[in-house]
Amino acid sequence: MENQETPKKSRFKSINVDSTKYKTHLTKKYNLRKKWYKPNDNLITSFIPGTIIKVFVKEGQQVKKGEKIIIFEAMKMKNRVYAMKNGTIKNVNVKVGDMIPRGKVMIELD
Repeated sequence: MENQETPKKSRFKSINVDSTKYKTHLTKKYNLRKKWYKPNDNLITSFIPGTIIKVFVKEGQQVKKGEKIIIFEAMKMKNRVYAMKNGTIKNVNVKVGDMIPRGKVMIELD
């Protein structure tokens, strides 16, 4: 019977930063972190849980960058949400009085 060696796992990970290769040890916490993804510009999501106070737009309406879209209350503060770009409202997923969690898609732009 032949003794086969199993390859050892390297404790270090190679990372390229500005064309320079580094060897580093990554912690378990780092490996289990939530990955970052570029946000979709066409989705307006809530950044904090709250209650919808006023909705200024309807489906099919044209909006311009900087135009007020929604006001919602969170922690006794009124938060105003503005359009980040010009577009058409594709979908309105909230109505006045709705309690929304963090990360809920409130408005979809076209």
